[in-house]
Amino acid sequence: MSSETTLFSQRRAGVVLHPTSLPGSLANGDLGDAAYRFVDFMHAAGLSIWQVLPHGPTHEDRSPYQSLSVHAGNPLWISLDRLVEERWLSELEFPPTRHETDAFRIHQLRLAHRGFEYGARDEERRAYSDFRQAQASWLDDYALFIALREEQEHRSWLDWPEPLKNRDASALKLARTRLTSSIEQVCFEQFIFFRQWHALKDYANKRGIALFGDLPIYVSLDSADVWSQREQFDLDDSGTPRTVAGVPPDYFSETGQRWGNPHYDWKHMRADDFSWWQARLSSTFALYDLVRIDHFRGFEAYWSIPAESDTAITGEWVKAPGKALFAAMIKAFGSLPVVAEDLGIITEEVTALRKRFGFPGMRVLQFAFDGTGSNPYLPHQHQVDDAVYTGTHDNDTTLAWYDEQDSTGRDRVREYLGYPEEAMPWPLIRTALASVGCLAILPMQDLLELGPGNRMNTPGTTKGNWQWRFNWEQVPEGLTKRLHHMLMLYGRLP
Repeated sequence: MSSETTLFSQRRAGVVLHPTSLPGSLANGDLGDAAYRFVDFMHAAGLSIWQVLPHGPTHEDRSPYQSLSVHAGNPLWISLDRLVEERWLSELEFPPTRHETDAFRIHQLRLAHRGFEYGARDEERRAYSDFRQAQASWLDDYALFIALREEQEHRSWLDWPEPLKNRDASALKLARTRLTSSIEQVCFEQFIFFRQWHALKDYANKRGIALFGDLPIYVSLDSADVWSQREQFDLDDSGTPRTVAGVPPDYFSETGQRWGNPHYDWKHMRADDFSWWQARLSSTFALYDLVRIDHFRGFEAYWSIPAESDTAITGEWVKAPGKALFAAMIKAFGSLPVVAEDLGIITEEVTALRKRFGFPGMRVLQFAFDGTGSNPYLPHQHQVDDAVYTGTHDNDTTLAWYDEQDSTGRDRVREYLGYPEEAMPWPLIRTALASVGCLAILPMQDLLELGPGNRMNTPGTTKGNWQWRFNWEQVPEGLTKRLHHMLMLYGRLP
């Protein structure tokens, strides 16, 4: 299922749903029964691609695009029910209020580690040992980072005592001894995350469903990666970024988006043949059959914002070595099963870079109807090497988007779509499926016909995001049969 040729040689359709949006008793969905039920739902409907957002452990705001590690998995995705089945946990009694469930899950993971230490079979212990050894290149630093971060009351590593901040060898040696128990807990959680993830992936692949991941271009400043490999990033001697990442004013924000991530030291990366990127992609490709590269245009030129600026208005475009990077990655991996997120301010140079390496781009139908026939998101402008979306995690639902249009805007959409009799969002779903684009990806919110109040993220904001979830009662009767018929009609059955 990981073959690039297999995924791009025929028309396919999929759904974008982050695992945290799955139903469940705790504060976020996980890799338990609901995930397997969702795979069964997709299989029955004929959908063959499950797209998720980044899988890394998050900060308190839960944004998957500001992860604590580019390699690690989010321990809050671990299914406690699966640990009960492993007999490392006793039967669960869930807390009465959802806001208590993160602490509950963390406590249960500690109990599961204890249960593993006392009751694991020999083959399970060997699997854990093999995992520790195989992932040591990133896991050792990550586990120490998380243990130290907990000891430092979740402060950024920039605010740690100087010996820890600057990775003094003797200070780190003492910390590894002092925090042995916490480090072991982190390693165990990663072992369980990857064990559960690969079990789910195997289940999906056997049912003809590919897992489609998301790789953010940038890394959070407060992360194990920046702390342990400062030389890879454009930082001053104190570890503070000289400039930060973002995008200029655009469709989503009049002041642009100041993401705050440090930029890479591309000169250093190029000198060692992009080994940091090779390690990152190797970890990512081990989890997914296909990967979306977020903010692809940043590999051709990136918006560089002075670190002291409060908004993204002040900045400049700086050239990036995308051509050299992807050539090195092709040499390392042979082929790259990726889709390029080429939304926003896209120049001829960005398109040329994408096409040079044969990466499909993205076309979002909600961006199409500005009244000009030359809009690149309109279906008649699509090409075979496009992944077509009604909307993404950064858009409102299609029904909410359509209802927000004035009468002229709604008439424009209806006229282009041929005044379809179906109620929204189905005309836009049908249009995505009918496109010549090789992939058609539909947000779960659109399949559930949901309106306002159901978006995953509002770009440029920091509160109220990444919390959307659905429940099985919202799934319309006959949805799988309706989707299966449409996928057959538009040649997208696997």
